[in-house]
Amino acid sequence: MPTSAVCSSVGVAMSRVIHVFRTPARFVAGTVGEPGERTFYLQAIEEAKVVSVMLEKEQVSVLAERLAALLDEVARRFGADVPAETGDADTDTEPLRTPVEQEFRVGTMGLGWDAEAKAIVVELLAVTEEEVDESVVLDDTEEGPDAVRVFLSPEQARAFTSRAERVVSAGRKPCPLCAEPLEPEGHICPRQNGYRRSDAS
Repeated sequence: MPTSAVCSSVGVAMSRVIHVFRTPARFVAGTVGEPGERTFYLQAIEEAKVVSVMLEKEQVSVLAERLAALLDEVARRFGADVPAETGDADTDTEPLRTPVEQEFRVGTMGLGWDAEAKAIVVELLAVTEEEVDESVVLDDTEEGPDAVRVFLSPEQARAFTSRAERVVSAGRKPCPLCAEPLEPEGHICPRQNGYRRSDAS
């Protein structure tokens, strides 16, 4: 199965646990906390099974970008029926299911296309202290970091990217002068010679 590395990390040889979601009812990015102090999660749900993993905002952004690119490639190379975009009515806007219990922090992420299932495969590997062997990504080897593997229809994958982009952009407003995020108490704007600019300014 072709894979596309999304983010590099490190791994360790150990008996691993792979949480597999073949027909997820939900796979979304979401946050816990107030703007400026948000913690980002990816959450997969299939029937009674719920797994949440923590990651950085930048990882959510990169995953959405690479997933969108893979959808375009799958449509071009394999002729898969891929929606061009997701309408507002099709975008999951519900919050994460609570309580949000972190399974692990994400290190490496992998993407692939399962031609037989006609599904995008997203794999999230736990961050570890040693280098990850690329052969464990999207593979069932017994050694390596714990992982979450989610099979998404092209429609689900496109809906994920749409929500993820909104989640990433829903944080602190940028300063109109320097584009740095505005803290609730304001920030030292380099474009105003150190003047403290607030969100209300």
